[in-house]
Amino acid sequence: MKKLISVLLLPVLLLLLPEQQVTAQQKIGYIDSDVIMREIPEYTGIRQRLETIAQNWKEEIDEMQVEIERLKQDFEAREILFTPDIRRQRQQEIDQKVREREQYINRRFGPDGDYFRQQEELLEPLQQRILEAVVKVAERDGFDHVFDRAGDYLFLYSRTRWDISRNVLEELGIFVDDDAL
Repeated sequence: MKKLISVLLLPVLLLLLPEQQVTAQQKIGYIDSDVIMREIPEYTGIRQRLETIAQNWKEEIDEMQVEIERLKQDFEAREILFTPDIRRQRQQEIDQKVREREQYINRRFGPDGDYFRQQEELLEPLQQRILEAVVKVAERDGFDHVFDRAGDYLFLYSRTRWDISRNVLEELGIFVDDDAL
């Protein structure tokens, strides 16, 4: 009977233990990779290069749109003069230009587009450096988990004492003022 009572009470007692004893076993930190990226000097050049590339492509897209609008206006102005065959031919020409523009947009800015491949190629070395610095800081300071609050993780509350972004920046050789973070 005593064994039965102790077996039944053990799980209840474990549930009643203070939460601090259970959570004190893991140390969790977080970084803000957006802040860290902004502080890395090379990032500004990469961002400007990507913006220039994107701006050039947007100008090409705008030129395509102007051509489409010109063709539409010309078609509307002369539509009554066209035979049905010419009307159909001109409409197909406009539709083809619209498809070409959409394909161009997708090729440049789509999910597998040139912009995102270029972005990945240019940012990957910086992201790798940040990851290596995070691992060094986490291992040195005994963190079990490190989250990036700039990503998809949502923190409803986090104490700033667990923010190790400054440590990661220092590991990268970048020293910032207290106000910068």
